[in-house]
Amino acid sequence: MRTAISRAALVAATLAGVCAGAVAQTPAISDGTVKIGVLTDMAGVFSDLAGAGAVTAAQMAIDDFVAQAKPPFKVELVSADHQNKPDIASGIARQWYDTGGVDLITDVINSGVALAVSSVAESKNRMLIVTGSGSTRLTNEQCSPNTISYTWDTYSYANGQSRIVKSLGLDTWYFVAVDYALGKSLVAEASAAITRSGGTVAGTVYHPISTTDLSSFLLQAQASKAKVIGFANAGADLLNSIKAAKDFNITPGQTIVPLVGTITEVNALGAAATQGMILVEPFYWDLDDLSRQWSRRFFTKFGKMPNFVQAGAYSAVMNYLKAVQAAKTDEADAVMKQLKSMPINDMFARNGRIRADGRMVHDMYLVQVKAPADVKDKWDYYNVKETIPGDEAFQPLATSKCRLVTQ
Repeated sequence: MRTAISRAALVAATLAGVCAGAVAQTPAISDGTVKIGVLTDMAGVFSDLAGAGAVTAAQMAIDDFVAQAKPPFKVELVSADHQNKPDIASGIARQWYDTGGVDLITDVINSGVALAVSSVAESKNRMLIVTGSGSTRLTNEQCSPNTISYTWDTYSYANGQSRIVKSLGLDTWYFVAVDYALGKSLVAEASAAITRSGGTVAGTVYHPISTTDLSSFLLQAQASKAKVIGFANAGADLLNSIKAAKDFNITPGQTIVPLVGTITEVNALGAAATQGMILVEPFYWDLDDLSRQWSRRFFTKFGKMPNFVQAGAYSAVMNYLKAVQAAKTDEADAVMKQLKSMPINDMFARNGRIRADGRMVHDMYLVQVKAPADVKDKWDYYNVKETIPGDEAFQPLATSKCRLVTQ
């Protein structure tokens, strides 16, 4: 009897050890693969800002991470076109999270899309790193424990623009804005910043996204006699706005200020058309040796220098993968905790950190477009006028409306 019991105990102990060993050897990475989805605008108004360039940057991050870190898990990339429609974006996100094995979605340029996908990510307890959209609702009323706002937001851009209001005497503004979340957020944030700086807002007119005839909107702005016409739009809408302003000969009497201008638009229009324009940028390819080295690699692959959306996609994916490896899991809560504990200093971000509200705080830059005679090579467009420390650029936590912030 004693022998039977001993044998039974030995078998039980052996089975327990085998089971424990199996558990210990089970990878914490689901399916042994980390899958990243770039959900972007591939053919619409924001395709030059994000699109194929963002996909290229994300793939570069994966390739670099695998080569450098040699992780014990596979990394895969998928991409899709959300067509700037929140319902289509939400459907793709659900499919990716539910059956596609996607752990992280990034880009989601277009504020309506970003807000919709953020809700899906939280409901599925998966991760979203927004590198395209700038709606402050992502870190305020609609903040989420699953979402990071990584590159920019309308508060930081408006705050940067307000720094030049006093110095240039540009104290009366009229906005021509796109009629969806981005335009409304830009107008609200810029109006508040201009008022804080002692300026006034003469009025606002909203135009539909992707409109080709801006004449009536610009005539209203011209009639306002405001010193500044602020374009609260982006991508092709911004390009069309600047072209139309020149067609109406607005610039001699009124200053054009794009609230979300990027090097993509400057390159498309040329230095002659944009010289002297002052912009707020989260990234400039020619900032220093680190940004130049990476940007030239991107240029070799894509044929264009990166804008901040594309550079942000690389940085977001690379730092996400580093967090996964450090946490030894792709479980969203653990990876988010790891990311929020990591300083972020790379080719995109200086002095970066992710706050409780999901805002990635980092330095921003005031840049001015050079005169054509000062442009040495193609893409040599900016003089960096000022570095804006992240704590001054972004909304302070003390005024946050995010439920995740302990006041």
